[in-house]
Amino acid sequence: MKRLITLLVFIPALLLCQETENKHNDLFEGHSGTIVIFNATNNSYIRINEARAAMRFTPASTFKIPNSLIGLETGVIEDENFVIKWDGVERWNPDWNKDHTLSSAIKYSVVPYYQELARKVGLDRMQDYLDLMSYGNKTIGERVDTFWLDGSLQISANEQIEFLKNFYIYRLPFSRQSINVVKNILSEEKYPNSVLKYKTGTGTISSGDFIGWLVGYVEKTNDIYIFAFNVDGKTFDDVFKIRAELSRKILKKLKVIE
Repeated sequence: MKRLITLLVFIPALLLCQETENKHNDLFEGHSGTIVIFNATNNSYIRINEARAAMRFTPASTFKIPNSLIGLETGVIEDENFVIKWDGVERWNPDWNKDHTLSSAIKYSVVPYYQELARKVGLDRMQDYLDLMSYGNKTIGERVDTFWLDGSLQISANEQIEFLKNFYIYRLPFSRQSINVVKNILSEEKYPNSVLKYKTGTGTISSGDFIGWLVGYVEKTNDIYIFAFNVDGKTFDDVFKIRAELSRKILKKLKVIE
């Protein structure tokens, strides 16, 4: 009888979870994507499209968070004001065609800055830190300056959450000073009752489509949320627009940002 009662309690709860998942799936408005949200206050999760949350993709420019930490911790860069000079090569993004500090490089997602940083860190030290962080599949491949873009390194939304949780609470193999520098230079959006700190990323996936990431955390008066969002798009411009609009819409509907 006790087992029967337990099953009767469990089945409605399971159905409720399924109904909630279906309701949340509608938030993606027909797009293929996922979001994982960890409420650090009550140690609970929301996962929309749970199967996709476990799928690994290129981290693209979201890797600028660990890349910055590694550069700081190894002493390759001293602080957020450390300049790496433009190499003079004209690239498609005019914001990249100038000298940058670490602070401006993460703001404008300057790929050449982070490629030079990675070359200065070197493959062996970079691999050591990927292993220490247990970051995604921990795979560099042959080139130290493209592995987070070329499909060698891959990470899931669930794994992004674990990395970001450890980043937020200083449980990564980096000094508190290094972590605080990176926290301070992350992009920020202020809302009436929330502060959103984040990093974007855009890359290609095996289907030939693009993937757009938004990862970070939200600080509120009584709550801290860690989140990882990704969504697909047919073109770079499509996924850029979808990510920007849909991520905030979902975070607002779930009352993570208010």
